[in-house]
Amino acid sequence: MRRNEFEVMREEEIEAFLSEMSFGFLGTLGEDGHPRVTPINYVYHQGMFYMHGSRFGEKMDHLAANPAVSFSVAEEYAIIPSYFTDPLMACPATSYFKSVTASGRVEIVQDLEEKAAAFTLFMNKLQPEGGYAPIDAANPKYASRLRGVAVLRIVPDRITAKFKFGQNLTEDKREQVLQGLDARGRGKDRETMELIRSSACPHMQQTLAPDPYSEEE
Repeated sequence: MRRNEFEVMREEEIEAFLSEMSFGFLGTLGEDGHPRVTPINYVYHQGMFYMHGSRFGEKMDHLAANPAVSFSVAEEYAIIPSYFTDPLMACPATSYFKSVTASGRVEIVQDLEEKAAAFTLFMNKLQPEGGYAPIDAANPKYASRLRGVAVLRIVPDRITAKFKFGQNLTEDKREQVLQGLDARGRGKDRETMELIRSSACPHMQQTLAPDPYSEEE
């Protein structure tokens, strides 16, 4: 069953989530038809995903055979027990999360300056405090390393996003979930409560591109 109420239309919300996260899952398909999912760090910049790794291996063999890929990023915010809203039935048990999935093609970045720019983005995300020499393709110490590493650029054909925070609940059920999270008060429960309140507004209900196969998780 398709659940439009969980889909996201505002590009700035998707970009904000992708900027917060640093880890996703790259789906590839080999020449023999066998799929592979690779956990991998990434950065998202100007509508494209960048990632890096070895120039050799099964992942690179898959990409050489078929550059079409999918890439997913997700974060679970809170488990919602069934008894928050129903004292007997297990059916309401669920989790609240954000997820983004892209499909498109991978291009192997060859230009050293673009590689340097991509690694600068990685460092800005993973080591924002600095503490290293600027990554410059003209620096011989960096140039040899940049030549030796593979940098992948995903050019998406489609990006879809789902942020599930009780948009399908009645006001009474939503309040019961909020009370349950408030009483539990652990992990990201407080943040989840704020997201539930903001998601009650009807502004998050479309994708960047139509996805007829979107289903509730």
